[in-house]
Amino acid sequence: MKLYRLLTEEDTAAFCHKVSEAISKGWDLYGNPTYAFDAGSGVMRCGQAVTKDVDADYHPDMKLGAQ
Repeated sequence: MKLYRLLTEEDTAAFCHKVSEAISKGWDLYGNPTYAFDAGSGVMRCGQAVTKDVDADYHPDMKLGAQ
């Protein structure tokens, strides 16, 4: 089964660390990163989709980041 996550964070080093951690845990980048202004908080935000193949059945309550 293929899992999907969209990682988001303010435009700081924390975003790069979040994506790097996911890659180190076997997640693959999916598509291009995104960058947009968050008017509610007044900051720029980054996003990156990642996918991972796992040997498990999908359940809506599974913690994707723990896979």
